[in-house]
Amino acid sequence: MNYPLISKSQNNITPNFPDYQKTYKEFSWEKGRKEIAYFDDGTVNIAHNALDKWKGSETEHKTAFIWEDDETSRSFTYGDLIAETNKFANMLSKLGIQKGDRVFMFLPRIPELYISFLGTLKVGAIAGNLFAAFGYEALEDRLADSEAKVLVTTHELEERVKKVKDQLPHLKHIILVDAEATEHGEISYSREMKAASDQFETAHMQESDPSYMLYTSGTTGKPKGVVHTHGDIVQEHITGKWILDMKANDIYWCTADPGWVTGVVYGIISPWSNGLTQLVHGGRFDPDRWYSLIEKHQVTVWYTAPTAIRMLMTNPELLKKHNLSSLRYVCSVGEPLNPEAIVWGQKYLNLPIHDNYWQTETGSIVIANYLSMDIKPGSMGKPFPGIHAGIIDDEGGELGPGKEGDLALKKGWPSMMKEIWKNPKKYESYFKGDWYITGDRAMKDEDGYFWFIGRADDVIKTSGERVGPFEVESALLKHPAVAEAGVIGKPDEVRGEIIKAFIKLKPGQEGSEALKEEIQKFIKEELAGHAYPREIEFRDTLPKTRSGKIMRRVLKMEELGQDVGDTSTMEEY
Repeated sequence: MNYPLISKSQNNITPNFPDYQKTYKEFSWEKGRKEIAYFDDGTVNIAHNALDKWKGSETEHKTAFIWEDDETSRSFTYGDLIAETNKFANMLSKLGIQKGDRVFMFLPRIPELYISFLGTLKVGAIAGNLFAAFGYEALEDRLADSEAKVLVTTHELEERVKKVKDQLPHLKHIILVDAEATEHGEISYSREMKAASDQFETAHMQESDPSYMLYTSGTTGKPKGVVHTHGDIVQEHITGKWILDMKANDIYWCTADPGWVTGVVYGIISPWSNGLTQLVHGGRFDPDRWYSLIEKHQVTVWYTAPTAIRMLMTNPELLKKHNLSSLRYVCSVGEPLNPEAIVWGQKYLNLPIHDNYWQTETGSIVIANYLSMDIKPGSMGKPFPGIHAGIIDDEGGELGPGKEGDLALKKGWPSMMKEIWKNPKKYESYFKGDWYITGDRAMKDEDGYFWFIGRADDVIKTSGERVGPFEVESALLKHPAVAEAGVIGKPDEVRGEIIKAFIKLKPGQEGSEALKEEIQKFIKEELAGHAYPREIEFRDTLPKTRSGKIMRRVLKMEELGQDVGDTSTMEEY
């Protein structure tokens, strides 16, 4: 089924980015740099752009941060955050932390995480965030490889660190955010913050100097540290302004955890660089709670994950309890957004959901559906100005419209990763000539819209036909019984591979052979005779990352009886 075009004329909003074609043609990153607050000597610092530049302006007294968990709430003005991050920077300086040292945060989504992250950048040290759900092995991998000198954590989470502390000779200091007194040489966050000055001269950094690093998990091998720079701020700022349409009067909510790149770039840096008020929820996903937060705080711009949207779709009746009329713009990221979800947003929120595409390695959004552009449901959208995206063949030649190939980006955008920590060989493997190879398969249509097909190692070849797992998953989600679906290729002697679907059913649905046959027939009619799942397995949960992405590689490894590798970034497993 082809979904009809969703016209931009349905939006009653004047976007920050009104003319895609004209801007794409005329834009340069030098023009983008004019949006950024540089020091007089031409240097820069992300934390200066997110916070310090607002000192002395009206924005200094504006609410920057509303934090809620399921029991309490706190709020901070921009001035409060400037002072608190200065104190933390002074704390690190007292410990002897200098430019280039690694400081890691192992914290739940609490205000201290955001303060310590930006305070670390003020010193010029490299900040790293770790998911609070990490076990001791995941911690050891990342802290040992990065040679982190400081870890900021809680008393409870420290218990996991203690198991591997002897394997971390470079870890000199553990800062506890919830302890007035310490017993084993740790540092009390609250005590040191009370004693620290709220004045600090933020470090002047070159655009090429490292700012933060995040570890990504692959199919094999240890997690790899992706390093970004202070020059990222150019793209972090302007994509927030133009793609997420951030305006100073917005109440903005990015649901991503800062252990994930979206939670860093669009949950810390970009919203404050654009001077708006952002909401952070410290609790877990709960549809009723999420809707209540939007209603209570009058959220206007909401940036969330496709899996969260699909989970919300299973209970549309819940929407009737809440007034979400404050919402003016909804975006998603993390994995491709199924067309059904975009249509659901239009029907139940009166807003189409705008999908966008990027990776930890790209550092910022690189392809998007814009507020000023028609949506083709299921499409990734078009490249951001300054980004040259192409579909290339195995030799690096660019393919024309309608041809499937590797999705690639021409090197040189500001937020492109600087390095893979201590692994130059791995870094070089991402590139082919002037192209950065994303590892995704896609195609471009005649109108310049890009369409995701699947990870290069996920695409299924069955009976001589190539099938993208995403298109099968999208079709499965149209079936009224299906809540979530993950699709893999399973080796088969006759067909090369067959399609197998792992399905989580909606509440009240029971798995049966009859339902399997019904779903298979449904997919044959929706897609093609060769694209239906010959095997279906009903499951209570599907393996997901904490960003909500279904892990096809884990499903495939399980199916083949192989070691699933690193599962430390997974929420459900």
